[in-house]
Amino acid sequence: MISLFMTFSASAGERRIESDDVAAVAEQVGSIPDVTEGLLFTPLEQSVDHPYKADGSGPVFALQLRFADLFACEAAMDRSGILARLSTGAGLSGLTGLDVTHQVMLTRAFPVDVAAHPAGTATPCSYLVHYPGPAEDMNAWNLHYLEHHPSIMRMFPNVRQIEIYTRIDWVDRLPSRRVEHMQRNKLVFDSPAALAHALGSDVIRRMRADFVQFPAFSGGNKHFPMLTRTVRPRS
Repeated sequence: MISLFMTFSASAGERRIESDDVAAVAEQVGSIPDVTEGLLFTPLEQSVDHPYKADGSGPVFALQLRFADLFACEAAMDRSGILARLSTGAGLSGLTGLDVTHQVMLTRAFPVDVAAHPAGTATPCSYLVHYPGPAEDMNAWNLHYLEHHPSIMRMFPNVRQIEIYTRIDWVDRLPSRRVEHMQRNKLVFDSPAALAHALGSDVIRRMRADFVQFPAFSGGNKHFPMLTRTVRPRS
């Protein structure tokens, strides 16, 4: 499966995208040809404790759009399509004037003990992580990370989804700025409080112990907790 990430960031000051603009984006995402699922990420209403708060408040808004294959994703990134309009703000005041980036990546899903959210879950929370890179040896990096880190992530209490995204080559005609982070990750929890509880558990020590074993890389990493809205394609 292929994931397209679009990130909307403010260069200075605090910005918030209003619920009406989020709803308008959701409507457009549901109409993108061949998209299988859209995920809309917005900042938390209130900060939660997590080990990487120094990374900042994160983007104003972000999208993850799933496609069955690369060709469907590339077709959706034509200069006259919905994604091209979204990448320039789509006429929505909340998205105007933001720095917009995009990247297409391979999705690697890993098992969790219980994937379903409990009935009544209202505010799923995704922990979005990216490694800008580069690594000295990408094959060594991927081998170590994929073989070791997901099994530790699975130990987090009530983690509902574990996905790791790795680089691919792609073509597009979007006006937004391309980025090529060497890796992204996403962990999904039932709520911001559930995320904070998991990241405050002893599992984080296992994560850090593995971190110091990573093959050499530069660029550090960034971690952002985001509220998550799922959009299904309109038939």
